[in-house]
Parts: sequence; structure tokens; C-alpha cells
Amino acid sequence: MFDYLIVGAGFAGSVLAERLAAGSNMRVLIVDRRPHIGGNAYDHYNEAGILVHRYGPHIFHTNSKEVFDYLSRFTMWRPYEHRVQASVDGQLVPMPINLDTINALYNTNMSSHEMAQFIASLAEPREPVRTSEDVVVSKVGRELYEKFFKNYTRKQWDLDPSELDASVTARVPIRTNRDNRYFTDTYQAMPLHGYTRMFENMLDHPNIKIMLNTDYREVIGLVPFREMIYTGPVDEFFDYVYGKLPYRSLEFRHETHDTPTFQPAPVVNYPNEHSYTRITEFKYLTGQNHPKTSIVYEHPRAEGDPYYPVPRPENQELYKQYKALADSTPNVHFVGRLATYRYYNMDQVTAQALTLYARMKGMRRSEAADVGATPTLLTTIPATIVRAPEPRDLAGETTATTRAKRK
Repeated sequence: MFDYLIVGAGFAGSVLAERLAAGSNMRVLIVDRRPHIGGNAYDHYNEAGILVHRYGPHIFHTNSKEVFDYLSRFTMWRPYEHRVQASVDGQLVPMPINLDTINALYNTNMSSHEMAQFIASLAEPREPVRTSEDVVVSKVGRELYEKFFKNYTRKQWDLDPSELDASVTARVPIRTNRDNRYFTDTYQAMPLHGYTRMFENMLDHPNIKIMLNTDYREVIGLVPFREMIYTGPVDEFFDYVYGKLPYRSLEFRHETHDTPTFQPAPVVNYPNEHSYTRITEFKYLTGQNHPKTSIVYEHPRAEGDPYYPVPRPENQELYKQYKALADSTPNVHFVGRLATYRYYNMDQVTAQALTLYARMKGMRRSEAADVGATPTLLTTIPATIVRAPEPRDLAGETTATTRAKRK
């Protein structure tokens, strides 16, 4: 008899499994139809021995000390500040747009004050701001909107920015200084040994059992449990009774090259040329020393695994109908990106899972992360320290993953 059946072994499911097992001594069964834990954050060593993210780059950043401290119980960190360049007008320039971006594009030598005045002269105020196009054009004007945003957004969403909610581009900063970091959060780091190792540590508890390559509907009538935590697509849970919620998917094309580096930045965006949106080179993210390098191209697709909820008002109205069903379903808790039809960052999903655990147990969230926790033995270490890959078994899996499957 399990106390909880958790559907999905990504951030939401794994955090809740760990908290219920370690914090409340509950027996938990996690079921995932993929052959691995970690959800979209899953990483692994490819045939060349390079650590890659199977489902595209996952860059951890947060302003929440609570979330960072909680995850630090399961991983050491490699300090990492993410940087992105964009291919525009035949050159690579910093993205988000900053002082160096403008000086390079316009062959000028503006100061921060002059750039602010220049951007103000380009901006086309719009009222009200309803769409993604409104957001960008009101900030930087139509010329920069067309250079950086319009075509990239059309590739990503297969919709014109004028058809998308303002939230898609609302958080894109414009900087009048030379700060070329993509994020400015207080905590920016990568799990030193990768995300999969972090998840293995998180789920290494005698109260947690894991079933991979399994659809939860195959076992729901065979395994007794008291309550369910569901992290999958909410419309699928209810058999699409109101129709399918629209998502955009991605196709990932991985390549390994016999050269130490492939490109001059961790990620290069291609807003205007090519069918792909960006190329990521993983060694920048992981800090791994290797004579070869591995990259991934991202091709947006209409069909495939659901990654991005399509942010349009009519889609939110459809989700509200499913949310009403979810709210009225007894003994099932819906949590995570797919179950709540929102694009959350990894730290936001972690915080949402901790909040749900606190609510389930009648405690403050500040207590939820710590109850039943063992003292933290893992600490942040300098970025220059690189660890060798974990020993692998004959099937090519890490030994910890093999142990998890056998539980």
C-alpha cells in the first residue's frame, strides 16, 4: 500500500516524492513513461563521453534562497552565468540587447546615456499593451523588433507576435550598460555532476519506489494508493473532454564535432536565418574538459512532446475548464508545468511543489523544505574543479540510475 502515487519524475514529482518520503515518512511510488528520471532536465553522457542535455539547455537560476538551499542538499554546484549571442545583420551580438549590441549594429560608440536616448527615439508607445508585438515595439521600436524578435517568435510559435499574449516578451530586458548575462538572478549555477545525478540523490530514499517506461494507467488498478500527485498534461488526464490544450514542441538534433569548441558562446540565437531557433554548446554549461564538443539544434514543431503552452486568451479560457475539473477531483493533486498549463522555470516548479507539500501537511512553506531533512553535506565548489564522469554499468547507465530502476 502506497500513500502516494506520483505521475512524473521531473522536478515537481521528484521534489514532492522526496518531501513526502523524508519529511513525512510516506511510502511513494513514482511512475514515468519515459525510460529515465529527471523529466526534461535529464542529462547523460553521450557516445563521445560528453555530458549533454537531451531536451535542450536547462540553465538553473533563481532569486529564492529557500529553493537554492533545498536543491543544494542533493548537488554541488558549478557557478555559471549564462550568455547568449544572436546572429543579426551578419554578426554575432549580445542578447538581450545591451550597449555593445547597439554599438556593434550601428557602428557607433554611444555611452549608456546616449543609448537610452537612442532607444527612446526608436520606441513607439502603444496603449494598451496587449500583445508581444506591443511589448517590444513600445520598448525598442519596429527596427530592432524586426531584427531580433519578429521572425524568432514566428519560428518558435508559428504565430505572429501580434497574435501572442504580452507575457511572451514582457520579461525581455533592454540594458543600457554592458551587462551581457542572460539572467541577473542572485543564484546562478549548474549542478556540478549534472541534473540526473541530482535527481538520483533526491530520490535515493527507502520509502521511494520508481517505475520507468510505464504509463500510470497501466498500474492504477493494480497498485493500491491513497492519493495521487499528477504532473502530466491536465487535458490528457480528463481524456480531452473539452479538446486538446495547444502546445508547441521541439525537435532536437544533436551533433558531436571533432573540435574543442564549435561557437563563441554557450547559445547562439538565429532569429532570421535557418529553420532552427538556436544552437547550444554543452561544454560551456557543464565546464567539462574534452577534446571534442557536442551541440544541439532546436527546431520548433507543432507536434511532439508538449513543451510550451501557447499563450493566447482563448487557450487560457480552455484551461480554466480543465482547472475546474481538477479542483473538483478528490484525492488528486495537480502540480507542475503540464498539469497547470503554465511555462515555469525549474526554480518555480520546485517552489510550487514545496508550496503544495506545505499545504498538504498544514505547515508554512518556510518549514516545508526543512522538515525531516538531513544535514547538508554538499557544498558549492569553485568552477575550476572538474570531476570525472560517474562509473557506468554494462548497459551504459550510471550505477545510481540502475539502482533506482531496481527499487
